[in-house]
Amino acid sequence: MANADHGGRPTEALGATAVGAVQARVRVARLGLWLVVAILALREVAVVLGTPRGERLTDLETWVGPDGVLHVKGSLYDSTEFTGTPFGGLVLKPLTRAAEQALGWGWTFGTLLLVVVLGLVAARALPQPVSRRTSLLAAPVAISLLMLSLPVRNTLYLGQTSIMPVLLVLLGCFAVRGERTSGVLIGVAAALQPTLLLFTPLLWFTGRRRAALSTGATFAACTALAWVAMPSDSYTYWVHHMAGVGLGGRADDLGNQSLHGALLRLGLTGPLEIALFLLLGAGVAVLALRRAVRYAHDGQLLLAVAVTGCAAIVVSPTAWQHQLLWVLLAVVGQVGRRASDRYVWPVAIVLVMTLPARMMVPDKVILHPLRADLVLLAALATAAVVPFLSRTSPYWQTPIPTRYADKVPSRFRHIPLVPFLRRVISRPNLLFELLLIRVTYDVYARIRLAAAGGSNSAGRVTAEEHGEEIHSIERALNIDIEHWANHAVVKVDWLRGFFDFYYESFHFGVPLAILAVLYWRRPVDYRWARTAIGFATVFALVGFWLYPLAPPRLMPGLGFIDTVHGPQDFTRPDYGTLTELTNQYAAMPSLHFGWSLWCGLVILILAPRWWMKALGLLHPLFTVSAIVVTGNHWVLDAVGGAAVVGAGFAATYLFQGPRARTVTARSGQVSSDSRAPVRDRTPS
Repeated sequence: MANADHGGRPTEALGATAVGAVQARVRVARLGLWLVVAILALREVAVVLGTPRGERLTDLETWVGPDGVLHVKGSLYDSTEFTGTPFGGLVLKPLTRAAEQALGWGWTFGTLLLVVVLGLVAARALPQPVSRRTSLLAAPVAISLLMLSLPVRNTLYLGQTSIMPVLLVLLGCFAVRGERTSGVLIGVAAALQPTLLLFTPLLWFTGRRRAALSTGATFAACTALAWVAMPSDSYTYWVHHMAGVGLGGRADDLGNQSLHGALLRLGLTGPLEIALFLLLGAGVAVLALRRAVRYAHDGQLLLAVAVTGCAAIVVSPTAWQHQLLWVLLAVVGQVGRRASDRYVWPVAIVLVMTLPARMMVPDKVILHPLRADLVLLAALATAAVVPFLSRTSPYWQTPIPTRYADKVPSRFRHIPLVPFLRRVISRPNLLFELLLIRVTYDVYARIRLAAAGGSNSAGRVTAEEHGEEIHSIERALNIDIEHWANHAVVKVDWLRGFFDFYYESFHFGVPLAILAVLYWRRPVDYRWARTAIGFATVFALVGFWLYPLAPPRLMPGLGFIDTVHGPQDFTRPDYGTLTELTNQYAAMPSLHFGWSLWCGLVILILAPRWWMKALGLLHPLFTVSAIVVTGNHWVLDAVGGAAVVGAGFAATYLFQGPRARTVTARSGQVSSDSRAPVRDRTPS
């Protein structure tokens, strides 16, 4: 009787039912992930094989095609297209005969098969212990991330062999038995990519000395075999070019994500650059190997492999995009003592490895070095900087838990619609927030531009028709004040200058300043306000897409004066095209006014003093005046902006419930560190 619930059912049966339900959900999730893998594979096949011949697999066609490098009687390196080792050329040589018949299909499906095997091996190499759920879902997740990564997509499109060295190393470390066999596989990988010899000291200092000796012997044997078969090419590669230095494209090209390429892009040349490259490269290699040995002894061999591979990227004279797959393996490292920080590192790595740098870093002159070397910085951080947690750390299994605010009662029964979105008291991770804001804004800009058909001029006719509709509605409502206000302000120089400056300067600055203050002083309200402006922006994008609208300044025949951008030549078909990143016909709703209204409402709700609230409301007042008098928006655009902001706050309320007003600033600032274990033996 003690083991039965009120309904008369044994608690063991209830527990079994719950476990069965969890297992069923895991099976469904696993099936869904494998379906995603299949879709991604089909997509890659369609992209590669759907590209016209001559534009796909260009590197492989150049090497082994009818007139490729390997067909030429002279040196492999007479052409700048082949940059591999002589042993790599020797391995590719048998492909030349069948290259013309089945190159596309065979190479594409063969590469996809290697990616699948690589994902399976990486999933099995996760540091133990792992839960059954993780073990079941790890393989499809790993394969999906690999297929989404830029190195794999680049490899599939160009026809590169860069997956083979990574796979050989992982097979040698995790899949085969016997140290000699392991060393043979890693030695062959080093023969294809010489900087992978860094794995030799890793094997030696982790106690696998036979594997280390076998690696060195295999590398020497493969190199000697290639030297016997192709002595001239071997001399060119190893002596004349000093292990391939200077082969291929320009070393300062943005595609070269090595330390050598970064120093050249910074303007360093000659002996100074070489000396600095050798000095810094040696320092990174030594530090990375020390860290990798510690992580290997700690039971995180996959992380040790990732650290060593990233060091190989840094110290290589050239590391092109298809050779950067080592960085993605660093996603297995755990960083951060707080539970809320655990996702920051893997999310950052996935974004860096799947999105172009132009989406991650704004196009500002001061940020160009960061934009040019983003993947290199990720590799450098993995190799020498990021303090990955040790499995002996008390935070490995039990990180500092996330603190939540008390639930705020709602007037409605089913609010919030998503109950698990509770209010977090602790401050969110800044890196994660910056990445989120940057990627979200890039998506916003792209959708905003695409709403006009991919260019500003594509939707000109429709946008002007909608402009006539808005103008007619305003005349019927007697609110068509835009022309009068525009010409009245133009007559007063200081007033025109003030509104032009206000329109151009405060649109992004004020919302970012408010978010920064809330992030630092009121983390709970920061999350609430950020979610509201996010929803409002999404709703605005729908408006841009469904209703392209020409602003007053781009309506021919109405006599508006464009005070900000200057006179427009309406006789040109693309006269509305002012920039390459902005859709000038995305006027409805006005996010200029919408974001300013969001600022005013947030200040009105959260500011502790009445004069602060009054100053906050001045911003939307000045903004609506600026957008009208400069001819950039209709009055009804501001109404649309107010509507999407209201919808943003409403959606936040529906999904998360009322704002957590009961959380004081003091409770939000209390750290949980005092209740966490003191010792943290994390290797540096």
